Amino acid sequence: MHLEDIIRRINSFTAEAHEILAVHEMAPSRTVLLDDTYRELQRLSLRQDELLRQALRCVENKLYRAAHILAWTAFMDFIQSILASDGFRKLNIARTSWKISSLEQLQEEINEFQLIEACKEVKLVSKSEMRLLHGYLSKRNLCAHPSDFYPDYNQTLGYLADILNTIKSMQNKKY
Repeated sequence: MHLEDIIRRINSFTAEAHEILAVHEMAPSRTVLLDDTYRELQRLSLRQDELLRQALRCVENKLYRAAHILAWTAFMDFIQSILASDGFRKLNIARTSWKISSLEQLQEEINEFQLIEACKEVKLVSKSEMRLLHGYLSKRNLCAHPSDFYPDYNQTLGYLADILNTIKSMQNKKY
């Protein structure tokens, strides 16, 4: 038997084992499903890529609040880069009182709740998507500030899957 054949068989066994174990509620193999979704994403910046990888590592290490925060941070970076893609022209037209000219200014002057609302105004998200994003932000806030919210493994996987799927769907939209 050749080394390549052994490696192929090991990889095949690993993939099949993860597929079988992923149906069990608390099985760490379920993160493999997130990895599959993650691999489908396109055009992420290096920062977004690294933040999402860190969020996945947090799940693997049972740091669920941190995973929420990192996933949200990656998502916001993704949104901000879309809004910056036209030099903030559409954003400044939609919000005439805003005179955004740089990412740093956007991050320092505009809170995330308002930014999500502005995304609806520039047609980046629909009204229902805006409400979902506000909900994701609310969960992130619960994780980032003192609260009685301690997400478990399943809640965290769900949150990360929602964030990854939202990024994926937004990548297919024209801005």
